[in-house]
Amino acid sequence: MKAIQVTNHGGPEVLIYKDVPNPELQTGTARVKLQSIGVNYMDVYTRIGLYGNSLPVIPGGEGAGVITELAPNVSDLNIGDYVAYTGVSSSYAEEIVAPADKLVKIPNGISTDIAAATMLQGTTAHYLLYSTFPVKDSDTILIHAGAGGVGLLMIQIARMIGCNIITTVSNPEKAALAKKAGADHIIIYTETDFLEEVKNLTKGKGVQVAYDSVGLTTYEKSLLSLAPRGYLVLFGQSSGVVPPISPLQLNTGSNFLTRPALGHYLQDRSELDWRTGDLFKWIQEKRLNIRVHEKIDLENAQKAHRDLEGRKTSGKLLLMP
Repeated sequence: MKAIQVTNHGGPEVLIYKDVPNPELQTGTARVKLQSIGVNYMDVYTRIGLYGNSLPVIPGGEGAGVITELAPNVSDLNIGDYVAYTGVSSSYAEEIVAPADKLVKIPNGISTDIAAATMLQGTTAHYLLYSTFPVKDSDTILIHAGAGGVGLLMIQIARMIGCNIITTVSNPEKAALAKKAGADHIIIYTETDFLEEVKNLTKGKGVQVAYDSVGLTTYEKSLLSLAPRGYLVLFGQSSGVVPPISPLQLNTGSNFLTRPALGHYLQDRSELDWRTGDLFKWIQEKRLNIRVHEKIDLENAQKAHRDLEGRKTSGKLLLMP
């Protein structure tokens, strides 16, 4: 089959489109012919070696497609079922073999493109808002990168809950997207200091939680944006890795710091079904809009990574086998 393989860590140029062996069916697995593959920042981290993964490696951990083969002991799925997943490695390929317990059937009326675009970023938005810091309608929250894939979903879900939403974006075009998603206050961080604006908007009180996927360039001011006993949730590092933080930095407001990972919030099937069930229901009810920024041929994965790292995207990038 065709796949994207990395044999040396580095920039987007190390993403090579080539023939590789088809994966072998194992006990408890299903073979999925992929129709849409999600592109995420974790794929960049795999490419550059941040996770310490061995080489060669096929990046990617999210997608959707149709089941073409099942192991004999899999009873709750059928050949021909359309399924989506997150947390299955080697997804930049024409097909994968996935554990059956990680596959979610796609409801009627939802395309494989939308399903693939929902899984990782959607479940991330869900766990951040419902589990890491369960927000209430009385909370004022800060969401960085509000026009990104996760940011747009978080704004929409927080709007359903009733939060007062402050978000940061890089330009007026992205500000319009964040506004349409439901943000109350939008800070264009290239024009305005977001810390000063957060303090102004909250009358000096700060926010109950700051969701920061940017990392190195924002974390210090995100921490200073918190109200007493507020939470700083670092869930990405698109601008670089956050250095070690002294506990004394939290003492100014008796604040909390966490660095969550999706796998710890999808620890069993019930959590997966809860989060994806909510997401697919909201999509069917047209309460949650999944924005696909662009669909790119799998062989052009280098372009996808350049656009993602260059902050040229607003919404989801998909690779098409």
